[in-house]
Formats: sequence, structure tokens, C-alpha cells
Amino acid sequence: MIPKDPVILLSFINTKLRDEYASLSDLCAALDADEASVMAALASLDYRYDPQRNQFV
Repeated sequence: MIPKDPVILLSFINTKLRDEYASLSDLCAALDADEASVMAALASLDYRYDPQRNQFV
């Protein structure tokens, strides 16, 4: 289960991307998470996914 709070979600997602997954798509597929929902939640904090860095910045 992924965190609902956007600030905690940011830390959770970036850690998982750094340590375990090659892309946001891979992470969402493995955790059965909706990629658009994750991106929208983090966009509310003004963070965008950077595929070259494989993190939200």
C-alpha cells in the first residue's frame, strides 16, 4: 500500500525509485498503483517526474 499523504508519498516514491525500480511505470505496476493518480498527487506539491533522473523533482 502506498501512502496517501502527498509529502510522505514523495519520499516513499523517490526512495523506491532510487533503490528498487527502473521507472515510475515499473513501480506502479509492481505496487498496483495508478500512475496518473501518483503524478497528480505529487503535482499538487509542484513535483514532476523526471525519467532521466528517475525521480520526482
